[in-house]
Amino acid sequence: MAEQSSGRKKARIRKSAPTVRERVEAASAEREEKKPGRLRQVTTKVAAPAKKLRLKDRRATKTLTKPLRPVGRALRWLVPKYLINAWREVRQVVWPNRRDTWRLTLAVFIFAIVFGALVAGVDKGLDEVFKKLVLK
Repeated sequence: MAEQSSGRKKARIRKSAPTVRERVEAASAEREEKKPGRLRQVTTKVAAPAKKLRLKDRRATKTLTKPLRPVGRALRWLVPKYLINAWREVRQVVWPNRRDTWRLTLAVFIFAIVFGALVAGVDKGLDEVFKKLVLK
């Protein structure tokens, strides 16, 4: 009995292919590593002097911006929650690059042409059948 169990092969564990979400997340991480977006470049340049400030200087900055806080609260109250949530969702979108956009656009056009030809063929065939059987 012991000889039979040792003669069996171990089951191979296959690594599954990455899902679409995993590929998108990997691509976005790769894009972020390569070059930050324009907005991120600008904000880091603007925020750089504030990072160099000492702690007491930051307190002074907070004190100076304190009068503007009610304006921010009023804007949050005036802007509908729907728009705020929609903007958050848009910021999470991973937009395709130019090459992917052209490739997907071409795929849509090809699908539309093939589907249109298929519908035209079925229409022509049913038209012939209708003419022969019903209008005879």
